[in-house]
Parts: sequence; structure tokens; C-alpha cells
Amino acid sequence: MSLRAEMLRVGVRALLKRRTAVLDVEGWRSNMQAMERFVPRPPAHAELTEVKAGPLTFHRVTTRASRPERHVLYLHGGAYVSGGPAHYRHFTWRIADATGAIVWTLAYRLAPEHPFPAALDDALAGYAWLAGGMLHTSQLFVIGDSAGGGLTLGLLMKLRDQGRPLPGAAVALSPWTDLALTGQSLASNAAADPILNAKHLPDLAKLYLAGTDPTTPYASPLYGDPTGLPPVLIQVGSDEILRDDAVRMAAKLRQHNPASRLEIWPRMPHAWQLFAPVLPEARRAIAQIGDFIGTVAG
Repeated sequence: MSLRAEMLRVGVRALLKRRTAVLDVEGWRSNMQAMERFVPRPPAHAELTEVKAGPLTFHRVTTRASRPERHVLYLHGGAYVSGGPAHYRHFTWRIADATGAIVWTLAYRLAPEHPFPAALDDALAGYAWLAGGMLHTSQLFVIGDSAGGGLTLGLLMKLRDQGRPLPGAAVALSPWTDLALTGQSLASNAAADPILNAKHLPDLAKLYLAGTDPTTPYASPLYGDPTGLPPVLIQVGSDEILRDDAVRMAAKLRQHNPASRLEIWPRMPHAWQLFAPVLPEARRAIAQIGDFIGTVAG
């Protein structure tokens, strides 16, 4: 573990663990909106464009490495209640570079105003729009972090169940796969996790589910059948409260597709890949994502 990673853990813990046990979604959104202007913009070799596709909005990023035939649908995190493409502009160009793809970050609808299955419906529509412009979907990939990682896996299951063409592969970063909240790491890592507050997850799950059974596979893919899904790479930090969401999901995926992989990174915080501007482990993790997609894509 690098010194920068250790310093990051200390810094984010001091900043984020001040939170109270009471979830304040509006305060969370306000803070994220205020921080948006500080998110670094892509470098000169990357082009960021907002694209409207009917009711959908994407942020498309291309770099010199992007191949015109290869695309990534990116589904952002934020516990289904916050976040958006602008918060990822420092990161998605790195994914474009690593994967050699054009990356499309989708602004899907958020709870509680738009509870389940609104986010999944938008992900389906976004995927269908991208797939409609391609000869085949073997060069289309889906990547998501946190809630977006769970949404990625739910999207794969929905596509399969509807008989639609599947992407070539998917990547889930620190995915939230179990909204029933049964993972042991929710308790065992509660003190170690420097970012996520386990006390908030029950309320966040309720806001998204709005009465839906938390074991519904399209909301909690851990309870779904992974038969027939493409290979999936899962990356998770060892100290995350969502570690067991990743470990148990990966075990199910690998039973049906041995090309799926799980990487547990020692002492990395939740979605550490997003700290790529300052964290060497984040840049190495992104390189691993690129290697995985490159192996699958050929």
C-alpha cells in the first residue's frame, strides 16, 4: 500500500466520518453539486461532449486511444440517489484510454423521486441506443461503480432475460449487489471502511426500492441467476463494508463463467479507482480493467 493511499484513508475518514447516523440526501446532493466545479476536466487529448438521445443524456468522452467500433456504457455510483456524469469527467477519460473505447456516462434517473426500476429502465434504454448503432455487441462493454456496479449486473440479467444481445464483458467496481444487507462485512468492516457509513444503507435501500422486495434480482443481483452472462471483472477493497457483496457475487458469476474475475485490493477504500489523479493504486486498477477488456475484446 502506498503512502498516498494511507494518507488518503486518513483524509477521507476525517472528512466523511463526521457524518451523523441520520441520512441527509439533500445535504449530500448539495455538497456534491458544490464539489462539481472542482472535478478536474479531461486533458487536451480527450474530448468530452454532452449527447442527447431522446429523453436520455450521456457524457461522451473520446481520446486518441478510442477505437470507433468499441464502446463503454458507464453507470455511475451514488447509492441511486446522487451523482452524475460531471462527477466522473476526471475518471472516464482514463477508462477510455485504458480500454481503447468511446465511453458514454449515462445520467440515469435518481431516487427517491424516481425509485426502482427507473434507473434500470434508463440503463436498458441507454444500452439499447448504443447497441442500435453497432454491428454487434461484442465490442460494447458496461462498467459501473458502487450502486452503478450493482446496476451493471442487474442490467446484464435483464438483457439476458429479455433475449437481447449481451455486451462483450462487464466491470463492477465496489458493487452494491445486496440491498437486503446480509453481508457480514457490513458489520466486520464498519470501523475500517473510511468512506461508507453502514448506518445509512438501510435508508438508502428503502429510498431506492420504494417497497420492492430487496431480494429482487434486478435490484439486488446477488439473488439472481448468472447463467449465460458474459465475463465480469469485480474489483473491491478489503476494508469495504461492501466487500462481501463483491465476494459472494463473484463466486456465483465464476460458477457459470470461469472467465469472470475477482480482485480484492488490500486496504483500498470504496471505489478507490476514482482517486486516480492522486492514487497510484487507482491507476493500476484502471490498467487492470483495460487488460481485462482487451483480453475479452481481442
